[in-house]
Amino acid sequence: MTIARIAEIVGGELADITADEAAATRITGTVEFDSRAIGAGGLFLALPGARSDGHDFAARAVAAGAVAVLAARPVGVPAIIVKKPSVADGGVDVSSGALEFDTDGSGAAVLAALAKLAAAVAAELVADGLTIIGVTGSSGKTSTKDLLAAVLDPLGQVIAPPGSFNNELGHPWTVLRATPETDYLILEMSARHPGNIAALAAIAPPQIAVVLNVGTAHLGEFGSREAIASTKAELPQAVPASGVVILNVDDTAVAAMAGKTEATVVRVSREPGSAVDVWAGPVTLDDLARPRFALHAGGGEIEVALAVHGDHQVGNALCAAAVALQCGASLDQVATALAGAGPVSRHRMAVGTRADGVTVINDAYNANPDSMRAGLKALAWMARQGGGDAGGDLHGKRRSWAVLGEMAELGDDAITEHDAIGRFAVRLDVSRLIVVGTGRTMNAMHHGAVMEGSWGSESTMVDDADAALALLQAELQPGDVVLVKASNSVGLGALADALVSAEAGSPSPMAEEVGNADR
Repeated sequence: MTIARIAEIVGGELADITADEAAATRITGTVEFDSRAIGAGGLFLALPGARSDGHDFAARAVAAGAVAVLAARPVGVPAIIVKKPSVADGGVDVSSGALEFDTDGSGAAVLAALAKLAAAVAAELVADGLTIIGVTGSSGKTSTKDLLAAVLDPLGQVIAPPGSFNNELGHPWTVLRATPETDYLILEMSARHPGNIAALAAIAPPQIAVVLNVGTAHLGEFGSREAIASTKAELPQAVPASGVVILNVDDTAVAAMAGKTEATVVRVSREPGSAVDVWAGPVTLDDLARPRFALHAGGGEIEVALAVHGDHQVGNALCAAAVALQCGASLDQVATALAGAGPVSRHRMAVGTRADGVTVINDAYNANPDSMRAGLKALAWMARQGGGDAGGDLHGKRRSWAVLGEMAELGDDAITEHDAIGRFAVRLDVSRLIVVGTGRTMNAMHHGAVMEGSWGSESTMVDDADAALALLQAELQPGDVVLVKASNSVGLGALADALVSAEAGSPSPMAEEVGNADR
């Protein structure tokens, strides 16, 4: 598109560029919100960050190759200047975490313009044959998105978000990655408030929707599980009658969404049933908790061996398989793709074994009560498979360590839920629990473990990630299994990375993770 066309779409005014120049200059590169990622022909988004404002990096972006900036005020280089529209005037509700650092409304203005631009591009591409797939759920969205990308890859060109680009910034940014050559666009959709998913779906209406589960993530924001379910249902409600909605009916709240859409409903389950379309046969796990099962669909059956870890991945894989089958894949194609689809996104059930035999489960990106229990179950399973002469106890069991941080945004249920996780770890016979943090919620987790325990040393509290790493380096033995998990805001990803690269007893200082502070 030309700069002039973009300005028309977003309702912006030109600055530091003439109308003739704007009409003659096209965006031939990518749209970026990080000035370090911009390249030749790109469009730079000036957004506020934690430590800096993207408007201050506009000149740097243009020097790096950007031909224009989408901004809320003049920046001294060619720009499209936009103002924050009210919702009543057709503005997009951008009320969630993407605007955490927006103090003057500039971020809202740029994000609203970005949404309009993405909507225009999506409409053009869908008219040319693009299929848009939306995925939501309280947990498992990113893992399912990665599995979807793998099973659709044999059918055509796929665009999917990196990591968890699933809010008012990451969602339209991903849409603008699609080109006329893209066959499938996968969009992950999260929410912190009612209406968020509907707003994202309005940007790029999906022809296929996937709803995984309704859990307790963001319970503090929503107030009840019923409110979470209502918000997740905004995705199937956005699918037209000609589309398809994939529902994981093992979750009763998800199963109930069949009555909230006019689209064709495809039901998936771990168990067969008269109303189930895609299901798994008996599930077994290997020594690294990778599931194996028979995939049943359309009267056919095929054995599937997943490359991802954890029993909870079965539902994610079934949903991905159901989408691929709707898009024309064969059972053979699905099984082959799933077998080769290992963990892609960072810090999500990534399992690695060091040279000294220590196995690290790096699941440090996100945490809620459901995903915590899934991670702990995977840890316990791996430990029960035995460690031979390295790290096994008298019964052949490997020692297990759970390094857990806070589960954020649980509201009034935070104390109860953290206490329950501490108790759950002990009930699973996890050898050692390291509780990272000293606030009320982490005290509750530690107290729950101590009250549930039998010999007093199952749980240890430490102040921070550095203290946790020091304890592990001092006490880990060859053959031990370690799970690292917390909400992303806790910052245990760096600990997990350091643990993976370290040998037992050797120093391994944690490097500070680089974010997108410099926009």
